[in-house]
Amino acid sequence: MILGYYIHDLSPFLLEVGNGIGLRWYGLAYVAAFAAGYWLFMRLARAGYSDLAPERVGDFITGVALFGVIVGGRLGYMVFYDWHTFAANPLVVFKFWDGGMSSHGGMLGIVVFTFVYSRMKRVPWLNIGDNLVVTAPVGLFFGRCANFVNGELYGRVTSVVWAVQFPKELHDAPPETVELALAEARTINPRWESVGDIVDGVRLSPALRDQLAGTLSPRHPSQIYEAFLEGAVLFLLLWTLRTRFRLPNGVLTGVFFIAYAFLRIAGETFREPDAPLTFALTRGQFLSLFLILLGAAFVAAGVRRPTWAPKFRR
Repeated sequence: MILGYYIHDLSPFLLEVGNGIGLRWYGLAYVAAFAAGYWLFMRLARAGYSDLAPERVGDFITGVALFGVIVGGRLGYMVFYDWHTFAANPLVVFKFWDGGMSSHGGMLGIVVFTFVYSRMKRVPWLNIGDNLVVTAPVGLFFGRCANFVNGELYGRVTSVVWAVQFPKELHDAPPETVELALAEARTINPRWESVGDIVDGVRLSPALRDQLAGTLSPRHPSQIYEAFLEGAVLFLLLWTLRTRFRLPNGVLTGVFFIAYAFLRIAGETFREPDAPLTFALTRGQFLSLFLILLGAAFVAAGVRRPTWAPKFRR
């Protein structure tokens, strides 16, 4: 007997009080990322890897979260993925509740914020950056897991046994596929009249899930792949380099950008493109090429004029 594919039916809410209001897993992912980032950075600071005093870590991580990740991530999404909307109405960048965050934009935002912070507080930019990048993959891991819970940024069509059918693919499906799905849904509940109704209904109706099993495409759960690559693998690499090797300030930041770029490019080979291709590359893969150059610049700067973390100056 061949088992059917899992039809994604997870709720984006940990706790919902009605009308789309409640405690969302995506928001919790950000909270968990910032909390883990604070804890890890504090450990590194207390162990002597950072020129930033432990008592200043909280303010620094808060600034990174607000101005680097959130502002940079939102602005990056509008510029890289939704330029036409942004150009028509730049104020739309402040509509955080509409969703849309870019990891590349968040990284660039963090680089800018960290540079400004280092100048204001008179701490070495490359040193605090090296410690910050060690914590970053944890946030990427939680973010990708939240993407899976939300059923967004799903993978390409596949026939692997662990494939998942994502109802949200109907938002981008051909009209005839959408009409078929709606027709099937109305046989169960005549009030289901939109793709949004189907996405919500799947979580509550086993009959609807059975109906859609023959309509939805089985796809790679690419969010999980990227959580493993950009999160777990990258964290283990950076943590090992930080705690086991004596590297000049800046080198670890460069390694982060280079390793993230290659892991992102690899992970996105399984992901359905969410923007037009550029030279046969997805938008995420294309932008990652520039991170390789940025990473190489950090490595070169660190090696050319080496400075060291406090632990290595003793």
